[in-house]
Amino acid sequence: MLWTRKDLLDLQSLSVEEITAVLDTARAFRAVGERTIKKVPALRGKTVINLFIEPSTRTRISFELAAQRLSADVINFTAEASSLKKGETLKDTARNLEALNADFIIIRHSAAGAPHFLARVLNAHVVNAGDGAHEHPTQGLLDIFTMREKKGSLQGLRVTILGDILYSRVARSNIWALRKMGAHITLCGPPTLVPRIFEQMECRVTSDLEEAIADADVINLLRIQHERQRKTMFPSLAEYSSLFGINRARLAATKPDVLIMHPGPINRGVEVDSEVADGERSVILEQVTNGLAIRMAALYLVNGGQAASTETPEQAAA
Repeated sequence: MLWTRKDLLDLQSLSVEEITAVLDTARAFRAVGERTIKKVPALRGKTVINLFIEPSTRTRISFELAAQRLSADVINFTAEASSLKKGETLKDTARNLEALNADFIIIRHSAAGAPHFLARVLNAHVVNAGDGAHEHPTQGLLDIFTMREKKGSLQGLRVTILGDILYSRVARSNIWALRKMGAHITLCGPPTLVPRIFEQMECRVTSDLEEAIADADVINLLRIQHERQRKTMFPSLAEYSSLFGINRARLAATKPDVLIMHPGPINRGVEVDSEVADGERSVILEQVTNGLAIRMAALYLVNGGQAASTETPEQAAA
């Protein structure tokens, strides 16, 4: 199908066909990363600005490397060394960057809706790299891409998302995408972090860890979002680990081919023991590799590229 969107802001608004287009295109770009020369000229002459108002390591580096592999020029922008510290508004900062002929603004912001706001006032392509506790669309896409590559299909897949659901933008993006692709979702964690309101998103909600993981095909672990919590939502990290941490004993009670996933950074010994995180069922590092391909696909498609189902990125860039 043709991708017609100027921006990538969320997964809630994407159709099944659009999600599939990104996944198929990412598969073609993943092959680029396996070549001796890991570049294609799809974005040659374009300028990509990483506008990260909220701290990030792996997402920022992944977007930077994705843009470079598409042959774009990349500028990294941090709030600490900018006029935002002097009182300049986000709108003025972004419009000044656009006035310097920036073609893409990749934004991470603590305020939900910030990417949507910029998309309305800019002609440049806007890509959401995480906005508050709202969405993180490329993380959601790389998660379901990894699931599809390992399991073959998302239809009927049983996915348990475990941990801090309430404050997680990753969880929301996963939920929107997985539901549309036909997966069954179970949310598990302390009741303070997994309120029943999520049942309105057609998810099963439980605080019973054994029940949640017994029949799961995928267990996607989430980091405890201390920086977004307004107060302590459970007594201690030790208690959280004892009740909801994935260790070798709990892993033994799951399906033998269950996938262990985590968007990172991992709190080892809290959400998951090192033995499990580094074990043969873990695909955490594969998620990182796949994230690069997903972000290459996202930049390529919002720039007007053809989805890989009709034309490969290599053909389009030739």
